[in-house]
Amino acid sequence: QVQLVESGGGLVQAGGSLGLSCAASGSFFRINTMGWYRQAPGKQRELVAVTTSGGSTNYADSMKGRFTISRDNANYTVYLQMNSLKPEDTAVYYCYVESVNVGGLWRDDWGQGTQVTVSS
Repeated sequence: QVQLVESGGGLVQAGGSLGLSCAASGSFFRINTMGWYRQAPGKQRELVAVTTSGGSTNYADSMKGRFTISRDNANYTVYLQMNSLKPEDTAVYYCYVESVNVGGLWRDDWGQGTQVTVSS
């Protein structure tokens, strides 16, 4: 099993900044992709940003230039720095991890979600 513990989030005014972190633990051999998705009320879950073990990153267009994803491979932790936040960034943010166990089986895991609210 893989456990994900998210922290960060909260309430911020438009134009402000927030940081999220997500630490993975449990039974895995290797972690591949780590990242963040979000889901606003009444909308589908959407990609925010992901990063691979090799360091490549992918951002949703609306987050480019404002959000920065990073990871600490030694501690199996992924971070999301969010700047210039807008009210439309209000959503529950979910950590995502793709891992491989010693048997070579891949799995996807999700964090419990953390609320980010941006006031206008």
